[in-house]
Amino acid sequence: MSAQPDEGRTASDAELLLEVEAVEAAYGEIHALRGIDLAVRRGQIVTLLGANGAGKTTTLKTISGLVRALSGRIRLAGRDITGLKAHEIARLGLVHVPEGRHILRGLTVEENLELGAFTVRDAATRRRRLREVYEQFPILGERRGQDGSLLSGGEQQMLAIGRALMQEPQILLLDEPSMGLAPKLVTETMGIIRRLNEGGTTILLVEQNARLALQLADYGYVLENGEIRLENSAEALRADRSIVEAYMGSG
Repeated sequence: MSAQPDEGRTASDAELLLEVEAVEAAYGEIHALRGIDLAVRRGQIVTLLGANGAGKTTTLKTISGLVRALSGRIRLAGRDITGLKAHEIARLGLVHVPEGRHILRGLTVEENLELGAFTVRDAATRRRRLREVYEQFPILGERRGQDGSLLSGGEQQMLAIGRALMQEPQILLLDEPSMGLAPKLVTETMGIIRRLNEGGTTILLVEQNARLALQLADYGYVLENGEIRLENSAEALRADRSIVEAYMGSG
């Protein structure tokens, strides 16, 4: 696997938090991932770019255990998590916020959040984490008794992220967090992601708005037909004319 350049950081191999090496995955007869290699260092935001169907969502699902890797290795903080079940991986601190938010209808905001701590047995720890989520997202505290599915799109995205934070993740996998949101809410959501990262959360981001993703990220990978075609610092990708024309518009 190719190592990321330091780009002004002093990161070493020991600081790699997530390593994906030669991973292959399929949906039935469809070979979705073809030898994917990527790395995320502790404290980074890394983004995956690519057209619809390139394999971005499948990459996240395979890392988080929702799709089984056919071959290759996935390591979290040096531990091989390949083949572990999704709830086992979440317990280790890798938490996936899927595309579409998946807020459960009929459950309150607080009940949706509590589902995020399903692996935590200690009641005091669950209460502390719930309090911290409400401090991060005060609107959720104000609406804790409402049906979570009746929140606005932006509030539902906060709820989905808050539910993930109930696991106190080492790394968050975010799939299309701005999808379906008005421009103002997209900006707010990107601000939330930046604050989470500044607070110490490492993030692997799939985002339809490539321009915003590369403004947030430290490093990026470009997927095409299930393969990594290009990787570089986010700054270098922003300056790459082929990337600008393909994903951000030539104007």
